[in-house]
Amino acid sequence: MLERETAEETKAAQAQLLQRVAAGDRQAVSELYDQIAAPLFSVAVRILGDAADAEEVIQDVFVQLWEKAAIFDSSLGSAFHWALSITRHRSIDRLRSRQRRARLVEELQKTMSSEVSSQAERASALDAEDAGVVRTALRTLPEDQRQAIELAFFGAKTHLEIAESLNEPLGTIKARIRRGMMKLRDSLQEYA
Repeated sequence: MLERETAEETKAAQAQLLQRVAAGDRQAVSELYDQIAAPLFSVAVRILGDAADAEEVIQDVFVQLWEKAAIFDSSLGSAFHWALSITRHRSIDRLRSRQRRARLVEELQKTMSSEVSSQAERASALDAEDAGVVRTALRTLPEDQRQAIELAFFGAKTHLEIAESLNEPLGTIKARIRRGMMKLRDSLQEYA
């Protein structure tokens, strides 16, 4: 019997706190928070599975309680159950929002991935095509120019290394590469 009276007293006290909140009493919000925030937080954590999200929900709940306290009707239920209902709805809304966001991010990642792979395919097709054109142009060069250019660009050798490997003077190698590059430029002009 004592518990029932205490529960009824608590219910009445919380209804009075909401009336004070409706009147703009900040102290009443603080008192109401001290009384009901912990169980509301527990419900939010159970629904959301994340304490940080639950903290934000509880903050939103108390903002809503502050803004809507005037519409609370104690004949429809207790202040705690009203706050609990708001907490539940806010938590479910946040959960749905998080799920929508996750789906959107996943869809965006899929879209970006397919775009990147199709761009890569186009680029590799162009690279292969370009490489074929360059190889064809290289074949038209005199053997000594082609060899020097291939060693420089495909063999990643310096002019001095090419001169040493071909047993030719450095100036000759530089001249061959320069003349060969000028011929390549002229033959590839239409592709530029």
